[in-house]
Amino acid sequence: MKSALIVDDHPVVRAAVRLVLETERFKVIHEASSASEAVELSRKHKPRLVVLDLKLPGLGGLEVLERLKAHDPECRVLIFTSQDPLHYQDRCMRCGAMAYVAKSNQLLQLHKAIQALMSGYSYFVALPDNGHIASPLHHSEKQLIDQLSNRELSILEQLAQGKPNKTIAEDMHLSHKTVSTYKTRLMKKLGINSTVHLREFAKRNFLI
Repeated sequence: MKSALIVDDHPVVRAAVRLVLETERFKVIHEASSASEAVELSRKHKPRLVVLDLKLPGLGGLEVLERLKAHDPECRVLIFTSQDPLHYQDRCMRCGAMAYVAKSNQLLQLHKAIQALMSGYSYFVALPDNGHIASPLHHSEKQLIDQLSNRELSILEQLAQGKPNKTIAEDMHLSHKTVSTYKTRLMKKLGINSTVHLREFAKRNFLI
């Protein structure tokens, strides 16, 4: 029996994805609105397909993807997100995702991606070569982002959204000191000396 798990914190998005899955003849569909719920439901039900958003409260989608694949390497994960594929698609591929669909696309793309995955194929968009990125500044900043770990990138996004260290620590089940260390490391890696500049960097690169 075809089973699926939808992981997204927006009920309207989950409802839309559910309709697509039902059209694709999935009989058992579970829903999760947070990282911890996603991991728990995946372990309990072992769905054949997971449709996963990257912008989740708590751990974040990238770490959820890593945990899903570590627990069940055969699980087929389709990323359905608003995050720019330029910075996230390759990371998701390395973590074991089989498809990447931007929410800005029509739902037809989601249908096609699901069909591809269930037939044993992957489904990714063609990205520009590094040499064809619009400006030298964008090129060099993409290289800086690419050098960040998944956890560093997740913390960067949350800092750029204005979340205090304490909140990030609680959401990600880390100590306050650990988050402070990550923040200091991020500032150094990116050559940034203030939270204001960190936010500008994130907005400029479509991370938030």
